[in-house]
Amino acid sequence: MKREIVDIGVIYSPFKTKEETPIQGKLKPEAKGRVEVFPEYAKGLKDIETFSHVILLYLFDRASEIRLIRPTFLDDSPHGIFATRHPCRPNGIGITTVRLIGREGNILHVLGIDVLDKTPLIDIKPYVPRFDCFPEATEGWLAGLSERPKPEGRE
Repeated sequence: MKREIVDIGVIYSPFKTKEETPIQGKLKPEAKGRVEVFPEYAKGLKDIETFSHVILLYLFDRASEIRLIRPTFLDDSPHGIFATRHPCRPNGIGITTVRLIGREGNILHVLGIDVLDKTPLIDIKPYVPRFDCFPEATEGWLAGLSERPKPEGRE
């Protein structure tokens, strides 16, 4: 059976432009956001507030040209799109883990948001350390690279 991906809500953030949006939420842990789940999906939030962190899946609805090999925000050398978290990808699906600081009905208040304001939300999953944390994981080509500001003019 073929299923269609639908928006289940909207992510609100203080970031109005791509340039001001952090590369990763962990680099801006104080960034406050609000996740509005549409009323018809609100029942699915039952017990979400028992978790300290949640994983948001969303659409890169304002990404530009898809290129399978390109430089990234943290490295000037080109890498394959599937070896990056770059927004300009074939299916335009983004993922971020945020701290859940509260819930009011169908609204989640979060910290560490790293998406553009009014980004379409397509799913929420709880972050479960025993399933999602792999201390032995390696960083691939990112190993040894430091954080840096986004290069000007690079999406």
